[in-house]
Amino acid sequence: MKVIAGKFKGHRLKGPKQLSIRPAAAKVRKSIFDILGDIQNTQVLDLFAGTGSVGIEALSRGAQSVTFVDNDRHALSLLFDNLKKLNLLDQCYILKKPVSEAIEFLGKKQKSFDLIFLDPPYDKNHIDLSLKKITKNKLLNQDSQVISEHSPREEPTFLSGLCLTDQRKYGQTLVSFLKKQKINL
Repeated sequence: MKVIAGKFKGHRLKGPKQLSIRPAAAKVRKSIFDILGDIQNTQVLDLFAGTGSVGIEALSRGAQSVTFVDNDRHALSLLFDNLKKLNLLDQCYILKKPVSEAIEFLGKKQKSFDLIFLDPPYDKNHIDLSLKKITKNKLLNQDSQVISEHSPREEPTFLSGLCLTDQRKYGQTLVSFLKKQKINL
């Protein structure tokens, strides 16, 4: 696994040795960030962070900070090693909690984000539950986007306060781009 572009382009990241951790494929990460364009100075939330490849890619491309959330001990060890290797710990906040608890925690702290990456285990019904909690806990800024990587069998159906702006398929991976709906008065 390598960082694709930006300040840390070409740097190798530690990857998992077990199948329970599924880092975002390089072509999927490249496509996501090509679609997003300039992400300079954004606040990023990486849910189900795993090795941190998506959040680290965001930092490499100029994100101001990333909050990483995962509760798998092995994944967090890889994430920490990758952040330490690239000297990124001062731009990161790591939460070792189940995603639903972390979202509620961040909501209570009145945190909000410009970009939220959501890459849960496939076909476990995490997409809609996470989207509901993200909107309920007001984690979205006015122009926020949620990028969800998921199985084509588990498309987001909970769109209250969100609108689907784009969707791309890469083999057995579907990437949905959602934006916070603007309220017209």
